[in-house]
Amino acid sequence: MKKFLLFVLAIVISFLPGIIGMIFSPDGASDLWYNALNKPALIPAGWVFAVVWPILYFLLGVALYLIMVDKTRISKVKSYSLFAVHMGLNALWSYLFFGLNLTGAALIVILLLIGFTIWMMVSFKQISKPAYYLVWPYIIWLVFALYLNSAVVLMN
Repeated sequence: MKKFLLFVLAIVISFLPGIIGMIFSPDGASDLWYNALNKPALIPAGWVFAVVWPILYFLLGVALYLIMVDKTRISKVKSYSLFAVHMGLNALWSYLFFGLNLTGAALIVILLLIGFTIWMMVSFKQISKPAYYLVWPYIIWLVFALYLNSAVVLMN
């Protein structure tokens, strides 16, 4: 039962930035701003984001769970700290991009987010290789998001 509760906790924690991001996602006034932006040709339809992000947050939650339950004697403080920082940066990006419409500041944050996520992933690898591999799809998506954010900054 304890492992199940840890799994649920890890999943809930991993979804927190997504919940925060939903507050600032295009809707109402922010929708007008977002729709008026010039966007790159490769921007996916809105429903793609609604499908991809939950999958990525779930994978991150599973990765966190694997770190939590691993019996290694390696300290996990660094991994937990990097996970927390990366989740904070994830939520901050949504706030800056959609909440404040600061696309340039969001671009800086996504660069930091990618850096911290790679650092976190490397830290995970020392504890659990499966956790390390579960972060890869997220990294790939973040690089794509970097392209989208960069294009919006350049085109507007």
